[in-house]
Amino acid sequence: MTLKRPLVGIPCDHRMMGAHPFSLAGDKYIAAVRDGANALPLLVPALDPAIAPEEILAAVDGLFFTGSPSNVAPARYQGAPPREGVLQDALRDATTLPLLTAAIAAGKPVFCVCRGFQELNVALGGTLFQHLYEVPGRFDHREDKQASLDVQYGPAHDVTVADGGLLARLMPEKTFRVNSLHGQGIDRLAPPLFAEATAADGTVEAVSLPTARGFVLGVQWHPEWKWQDNPQSRALFSAFAQALR
Repeated sequence: MTLKRPLVGIPCDHRMMGAHPFSLAGDKYIAAVRDGANALPLLVPALDPAIAPEEILAAVDGLFFTGSPSNVAPARYQGAPPREGVLQDALRDATTLPLLTAAIAAGKPVFCVCRGFQELNVALGGTLFQHLYEVPGRFDHREDKQASLDVQYGPAHDVTVADGGLLARLMPEKTFRVNSLHGQGIDRLAPPLFAEATAADGTVEAVSLPTARGFVLGVQWHPEWKWQDNPQSRALFSAFAQALR
């Protein structure tokens, strides 16, 4: 007898391909949910109007918020207008931000990476640096887009895990290396969030929500990339899988 696997919603990007709109999610995220969390992935389209959060939550056991080439609209956190050429995704914002708060309130397991990590901070009242690499004292956390994917997603810098948090319970390492492929980052941490890990330049790299009824974890890096080869990534997806069950 095969046990039913939990169903994980993956909110999509909204993207124009020629004259036609598409809802898209990267295979690496989908495969990591299927194999890393041993769950069935369900793509949640970014439509206008957005599907109501309660309808989505009635259908899924948890949610995985992915990275994206686009950024959260600065208007969502009272930021300055974005520079010309910075990719926005208003329909994804309209889907993910209400869905995050509703999922947390419902106690559904939530795992957020990269853009999803930033969405979590914004949804709960935090703000973002739109150009982290221009902030005095901060590293340039962006990848070399001319390099191979294995180089882009290779280890880039250390993060240090905070004492007493979720990451400290999930893995024995106090410090470990992560990839780094982001131009934006947390400015003001949302008041209910706990900074689980930071880079040497002070950039928040992981957060949790200690008051949540369910599992809530966000990381700025990309644990979905070749997750099976990385012990920290395996620990994260294993914890998500356990929470789903």
